[in-house]
Amino acid sequence: MTLSGIRQISMRARDIDRAVRFYRDTLGLRFLFAASPQLAFFDCDGVRLMLGVPENTEFDHPGSVLYFSVADIGAAYQALKTRGVVFQQEPERIARLPDREVWVAAFHDTEGNTLALMAEPRIQ
Repeated sequence: MTLSGIRQISMRARDIDRAVRFYRDTLGLRFLFAASPQLAFFDCDGVRLMLGVPENTEFDHPGSVLYFSVADIGAAYQALKTRGVVFQQEPERIARLPDREVWVAAFHDTEGNTLALMAEPRIQ
């Protein structure tokens, strides 16, 4: 047996309604459904993102960094800035590979989790 695909990622939220508004309205992710107790699910191009208010302190910490793939990082950066997203840095090239570059721009959600935009434009 081998593991390969990721089906769902869980991130903690402190205020589920506020988090839903941010992910749905600000980031534009497709809201799938809500469930008890205080869970919300979104579609990220086939990977499900679950936001939940932790029931115990074991899970009450910021999650891993989610990197959202975008075709044009400059355009996505500007669009999210106009929606009120505050970035830690402007889009930055972090690697130049033989066939493409890797660009990122990090920001926080309303719950203190770190998120980022990521683009890998091909080198012409």
